[in-house]
Amino acid sequence: MGRDVPVVVFSREDRRKYREKVHRCLDVFAQMLRESRFEFEHPLAGLEIELNLVDSHGEAAMRNAQVLAAIAQPDWATELGQFNVEINIEPQDLAGDGALRLENDVRARLNHAEERARSEGGHLVLIGILPTLREQDIGEGTLSANPRYRLLNEQIFAARGEDLHLSIEGVERLDTHADSVAPEAACTSVQLHLQVSPDTFAAHWNAAQAIAGAQVAVAANSPYLFGRELHRETRIALFEQATDTRPAELKAQGVRPRVWFGERWITSVFDLFEENVSYYPALLPLCDDEDPRAELERGRIPQLHELTLHNGTVYRWNRPVYAVVNGVPHLRVENRVLPAGPSVADIAANAAFYYGLMRVLPYDERPIWSQMSFKAAEDNLGAAARHGLDARLYWPGLGEVPAAELILRRLLPMAREGLATWGVRGTVADRLLSVIEGRCLSGRTGASWQVDRVRAQAASGDDRHEALRGMTLEYIERMHTNEPVHTWDV
Repeated sequence: MGRDVPVVVFSREDRRKYREKVHRCLDVFAQMLRESRFEFEHPLAGLEIELNLVDSHGEAAMRNAQVLAAIAQPDWATELGQFNVEINIEPQDLAGDGALRLENDVRARLNHAEERARSEGGHLVLIGILPTLREQDIGEGTLSANPRYRLLNEQIFAARGEDLHLSIEGVERLDTHADSVAPEAACTSVQLHLQVSPDTFAAHWNAAQAIAGAQVAVAANSPYLFGRELHRETRIALFEQATDTRPAELKAQGVRPRVWFGERWITSVFDLFEENVSYYPALLPLCDDEDPRAELERGRIPQLHELTLHNGTVYRWNRPVYAVVNGVPHLRVENRVLPAGPSVADIAANAAFYYGLMRVLPYDERPIWSQMSFKAAEDNLGAAARHGLDARLYWPGLGEVPAAELILRRLLPMAREGLATWGVRGTVADRLLSVIEGRCLSGRTGASWQVDRVRAQAASGDDRHEALRGMTLEYIERMHTNEPVHTWDV
């Protein structure tokens, strides 16, 4: 969502005015697309990284306000839970040694932030779901102080009319209820941004959807939630359920969830914004004073406040982003499927894998989305989230194959070609993609390392929570070495 909002009570008139304003924004957006008013693509990579805060025992530390005050840098911000923070990395050029500079920049910022966090009794953790998090750690009182989180919580529960039901069947089973959206705070991710032209947006979004399963399979890092071993990337199912505004009856009617993969390949970015307006009632009906049509008629670029705010409350795994920078509008694909961690090297490798593929697949003469069904891409994501590298994924020309085989045989060569097209130095590309290759050959992801380590500690007599705590502390030590997870021993 990204925008601060005031504490407010919404009236029926507020909702009517907002709906009218959103439709006006959508009409102006369509006009801007017709008139080609957008800045075209530049090969820039931008990241958002969410992190957890823990104390010296590896338990969740509800201290983000104090830690952010100590860090005192504008690129750091609150996230949903008091044990979350987020860093935003400005878009950078990957050409030459750019990918290496980006990795070093992230490491330097995280090292500085870790030093400042320690002064407040906290430590930063790059991980998909904090393994030591317990149900009693999660509640409305866990939400960060920013009013937008309280307001979002109120609106989701007003729409639901009942508590959230969290039900995840994996290696073990979780079945519980929550009276706030705080469980969503357990999901910490890395979001990759890619600026594209309006003409090529659909091809890039479709390509990102097609590779989402492979991304999650090779990067899985969220096997535990509330002490239970569930999916290799439990964050996918948790996020889908923790922000669901639908009671059971609306689910049965086929009403679309607010977190979803989608239902079809698209032909234009307009398709996605139009779906948002057509299918989703407003969660935060806040109107801005800007008249987008009048702005456009005066030769200025409208911010489209209502359309972008509404888009920020529809949580697609690949989300369209409209933004205005220095008076010039642009479009981005925001890739949201990846968990945080385990190390900065792993994050850089995951990013290189994605950005490399996104310089090849959208430009194929026979695009991948013309050869596979949308349902196959969705099923790939579900299988990858559940099983990680043990998943079997469908790919045209190969059929259903182990995820590691698909990545090694087809996707890594494409990613290498794509990074060369970006102008990434060969030695840098080889180093980053060798991390992806190493995970596939060893079968070791962040998720599998966590599970193996916890089982080893349990075999020595530790109870589950103590095993999780010990594993988390060891994970943090290894994270700081910046060695990729496939090299971690158990």
